[in-house]
Amino acid sequence: RHVLAVTFTARAAAQLRARLAALGAEGVQARTFHAAALRQVRFFAPRLLSGRAMPELVESKARLVTLAAARSGLRADRTVARDLAAEIEWAKSSLVEPGEYEVAATKATRDTPAEPAKVAEVFAAYERLKRDASMMDFEDLLRAAVWAVEDHADVAEQIRAQYRHFTVDEYQDVNPLQQRLLEAWLGGRDDLTVVGDASQTIYSFTGASSAHLLEFPRRMRGATVVRLVRDYRSTPQVVGLANAIIRQARGAEARLRLELVGQRPSGPEPEISVFADEPSEAAAVAARCTELIAAGTPAREIAVLFRTNAQSQSYEEALAEAGVPTVVQGAERFFERAEVRQAMIAIRAAGKSTPPEVPVREAVILALEQVGWRPDEAPAGGAARERWEALQALVALTAEVPAGSLDEFGAELTRRAALQHAPTVEGVTLASLHSAKGLEWDAVFLVGLAEGTLPTTYAKTAEALEEERRLLYVGITRARQWLWLSYASARSPGGRARRASRFLPVAEAGPTQRGAKPKERGARRAVTVSCRVCGAALLSGADRKLGRCADCPSDIDEELFERLREWRIRVATAQKVPAYVVFTDATLTALAERRPGRTEELGQISGIGPRKLGLYGDAVLALVGGAGVDDVEPEKTSTSEP
Repeated sequence: RHVLAVTFTARAAAQLRARLAALGAEGVQARTFHAAALRQVRFFAPRLLSGRAMPELVESKARLVTLAAARSGLRADRTVARDLAAEIEWAKSSLVEPGEYEVAATKATRDTPAEPAKVAEVFAAYERLKRDASMMDFEDLLRAAVWAVEDHADVAEQIRAQYRHFTVDEYQDVNPLQQRLLEAWLGGRDDLTVVGDASQTIYSFTGASSAHLLEFPRRMRGATVVRLVRDYRSTPQVVGLANAIIRQARGAEARLRLELVGQRPSGPEPEISVFADEPSEAAAVAARCTELIAAGTPAREIAVLFRTNAQSQSYEEALAEAGVPTVVQGAERFFERAEVRQAMIAIRAAGKSTPPEVPVREAVILALEQVGWRPDEAPAGGAARERWEALQALVALTAEVPAGSLDEFGAELTRRAALQHAPTVEGVTLASLHSAKGLEWDAVFLVGLAEGTLPTTYAKTAEALEEERRLLYVGITRARQWLWLSYASARSPGGRARRASRFLPVAEAGPTQRGAKPKERGARRAVTVSCRVCGAALLSGADRKLGRCADCPSDIDEELFERLREWRIRVATAQKVPAYVVFTDATLTALAERRPGRTEELGQISGIGPRKLGLYGDAVLALVGGAGVDDVEPEKTSTSEP
């Protein structure tokens, strides 16, 4: 009863309570940050508010944000209001006040729905409206809990007497406001256990930061660090692919990456396939789902995961056509989304007056322009971009639907929408990679793994690209036994060519034809060496050793490179051989860029075979670890190959 276990979702809290009860630890309090804060604020409100009523908790910011935008001279439809609300949530979770927002958003390179100065104005107006209406949002709830503990010694004493031990799950997702509340609860004590995986940091856009996890050993001196490397969810084959993906990670989070060891029995190898276009890819996924279900895999144990919600349309349709029930996780079905329903009304209305000789694609674009869509680059802001992508998916459908007029196209949309409205008890899960976090299935399809989608074209910085890599890693680790990864060479038949995601460790196979037998798909899966920066195939020996194209950006450790070069000179002199016989410059560059920490990682660098690994492995690892050249003994054994 003196333990508070904090999770991020009510579902996770319920699971934790059930597992603790099974272990006989029924007194442990397991709650989300918000649930724990609400309980405490309500308990202490009579004392702290001197009998005044506690502000009403706002379930949704939309109405107040829309009104605040209007008072700030900004017209905000539902989509823009959602994006403004997301910015306000980010700011408050990051402990940023309205007057600080413009500078903070610019520094964080936020993708804002309006000019940062205008968003700051809306933010300030929102706070005034909320205060005048005696309301508080969920961020205010956490702030109120912090205020109660930090500014009231009697409250702090009572809470700290009640809770003496704390645990936090998914600690890599903690934001600055949640961290401040946790520190207030602790009050300088160190009886804290956190569990997290820096390689699963995928919510940076909300204010979450893995920095709290990365800096934990420094903040909590004497903390015991336990590396949980045993994976009980996935087969060794799935775990092996996950390790291969995250092994290439860079940045701060990579310091804590784990080399997982699968504990389950061996299973099938993950399959990686390429298709001519997205309809072919979706049809193949539907066919394989049908086979899995026929072979005894429950539909609820199958998931199709994608980068953006707009991608769901092809799979909702293909599975519906195949008679496979579906459940959309964390989002509305494609044809149930407000913007799609509005667009269909506009298309049907335009269909009654559009001459049949007008090309369908052109007519659809004109109809969508009536509801505010433009065929140029997607707008800024998450919700606005999702809306744009959903309507762009309708435009893309014109290449697939054999309609001779806009009226016929509208009728086909109505038919497809009706196919998805059948009530279902259980079905194949369709989910974005973000909404799949924390879930798992026997069989997982990771689809649409093309450049521009994963990583998204909006990932402009090195940090953003690394988060995209982690997103793929999260997707892979959702699979227990069977994993299929795929992408389409073009969005629609005859469309512009695309290439595989830079994160996929395979060569591009020839397009798989729609209707091919499952075993025939993706048969050409020969592994090649791809640039770890841009994903292009590496053809020259020097580029292969580097692990990247010669003209791609380098994150080389110049100091380490100089130590390696000086060490190589000493070794070559001692062995009386040219320096390149020890290691080429390209291999030294690869070492200084990738900075391997273990023998297995060292052996994966081109130019370091088993013999050189045995001769130089310990010395190189010592140098990478920070040892000076004088601390490493030159190897005098000849390197001549037998």
